[in-house]
Amino acid sequence: MTTAENASDDTAHLAEHEEQSVDAIADFHREHYRSATKLQRGLDRVTDVLGRPTLVVLTIVGVGTWIAVAELNGHGGITQPSLAWLELAATVSSLLVSILILATQRREDLLGDRRAKLILELAILADRKNAKIIALLEELRRDHPGVVDRIDIESDDMAKPTDPSAVLAAIDERAQPDKGA
Repeated sequence: MTTAENASDDTAHLAEHEEQSVDAIADFHREHYRSATKLQRGLDRVTDVLGRPTLVVLTIVGVGTWIAVAELNGHGGITQPSLAWLELAATVSSLLVSILILATQRREDLLGDRRAKLILELAILADRKNAKIIALLEELRRDHPGVVDRIDIESDDMAKPTDPSAVLAAIDERAQPDKGA
């Protein structure tokens, strides 16, 4: 059985709401990659090629071959011109790879930031929905004649949505190091 067949078998077992969630996440990522410029997509492909283990092996073999040929052709040791060219090539390659990684990572960080914002927004929305559900359950409990009416302070507190600013302020306050120590 191929990987594609396994994937289609796996999605066949998903419920409708799960498939909608998977599609929404896939759309989120597709939109990010679709918004990339041709240059960004080209840099991503180059980074993908440079990150493969095969290139590491080829680089080691290439440098080893260069050194072996330099040793066979000259008697100057490390100061030979061919080894100076190798050093220059390695330095320029390192600089280019560093810039390439930085550019690629910057773009991936944008996706991570968008994902973090989405998660935060969904968490706040879920908190508000949960608070509404608790409020409706409390109202139902108070209105139902077969349930003894009582005051539940914890449920009343939980029926109010969380204030993200207040939570952040509390975290910041508690995260401060003790000033008296």
